[in-house]
Amino acid sequence: MKLVLFDLDNTLLAGDSDYEWGQFLIDSGVLDRAEYESRNKGFYEQYKAGTLDIMAFLAFALAPLARHPRETLDSWHAEFMQRRIEPMMREPARALVERHAGDLRAVVTATNSFVTAPIARAFGIEHLVATEPEQDGRGGFTGRVAGIPCFREGKVSRVQGWLAGLGHGADAFDQRWFYSDSANDLPLLEWATHPVAVDPDDRLRAVATARGWPILSLNA
Repeated sequence: MKLVLFDLDNTLLAGDSDYEWGQFLIDSGVLDRAEYESRNKGFYEQYKAGTLDIMAFLAFALAPLARHPRETLDSWHAEFMQRRIEPMMREPARALVERHAGDLRAVVTATNSFVTAPIARAFGIEHLVATEPEQDGRGGFTGRVAGIPCFREGKVSRVQGWLAGLGHGADAFDQRWFYSDSANDLPLLEWATHPVAVDPDDRLRAVATARGWPILSLNA
């Protein structure tokens, strides 16, 4: 039995859904450009540099979800999918997902599940392990994170918890695949038996080259 895990942003997607959601809200007039855009870009640069304070970022990124009814957020997200996400869903990425049909597949992402669940469904991937925004019991969001963020070592913990919920231990799988672009994902790449660097950042490319990991491009 194979376990196949996919990072989402800059791996299956030709871009970052978390960053693009913020920019979408700015362009739609929901968020103030002067106040929000420079911080959004700053956090994105910190992520790429490997210096991101995940709790500070989540306090920033989840706050807009708490300001609007769920129905309004869902309506905005449908437009976001059409305008921003669908153009980033490349055919090579779709083909990679399809090659693993029949395996236990999941998207594993630091981006929150409100943003990413519809994207995972659009790829036809059955499971999602993501950072969970706290809900208020009426379907709305509080602006806080629930549980462990799905980031760096937290990705390993969250994947193991998800598998346990399905009644599986890691030893249930002959192969554990993980596809990612980012050195932030080294803990889960090292946990996998088949780590694959996908259009990797410079830090991950150096590690993958030194360790003989496959390097794949989905930009062709």
